[in-house]
Amino acid sequence: MPKNTTPAVPKYDVKIHSIRPEGSCKATASVNVYGDFAVRGIKIMEGSKGLFVSMPSYKAGNEYKDICFPCTKEAKAEFDKAVIGAYRQALTQGQAAAQKQESPEPQQEQNQPAMGGM
Repeated sequence: MPKNTTPAVPKYDVKIHSIRPEGSCKATASVNVYGDFAVRGIKIMEGSKGLFVSMPSYKAGNEYKDICFPCTKEAKAEFDKAVIGAYRQALTQGQAAAQKQESPEPQQEQNQPAMGGM
C-alpha cells in the first residue's frame, strides 16, 4: 500500500472468538488486515513474561513454524498490540456484561389509577 494514502478501513480488524480463563491459551482470534487478508487460528497465550500472540503454525520435525507472520519487528509489535488490545477489550466488555446481569435494576413503582367507589 502506498505510504501517502490512508486506508478506508482500519489496518487490523481483530475478532476474539473464545476466551478461556483456565490454562495457558487465553483466547483464539482472527485478524482481517486492511480488509484484504484474513488470518484465522491466532492464539493469545499466557507465558512467563505475560501475554503473547501465537500465529498459526505447523510442526516440522521437532519445531513449530509459523504459517504466516509479520515481516518486520515493527509490524509484529503493531500486530501483537492490536490483538492483545482487542483481547483486553473483550475481557472488559465481558466483565461489564456479567456485572450488569448480576446486579438487577431497581424496580420502578408502577402508577396505578386509584379505584373509585362502586
